[in-house]
Amino acid sequence: MPVPNRNEIKPGLRVQIVQKQDQRTGALTEGIVARILTSSPKHPHGIKVMLEDGKVGRVQKILEQ
Repeated sequence: MPVPNRNEIKPGLRVQIVQKQDQRTGALTEGIVARILTSSPKHPHGIKVMLEDGKVGRVQKILEQ
C-alpha cells in the first residue's frame, strides 16, 4: 500500500506512524498530526510528522475521521 503524499497530510488529522525504533518491526503508533517535518512533496518511506504528544515518525496511513 503506498504511503500518503505531503499534500494529503494536514495538522489535526488522525494518522498511523512508524517511529524510528519501530522500523524493523513495523509497529504503528496512532495520533494526531501537530507538525509536518518533511518539506519534499513525497518520500518513499512516508512523510515525517510530529504528533501532538511529541512522538515523531513517518506517516503510513491516514485514518478516517
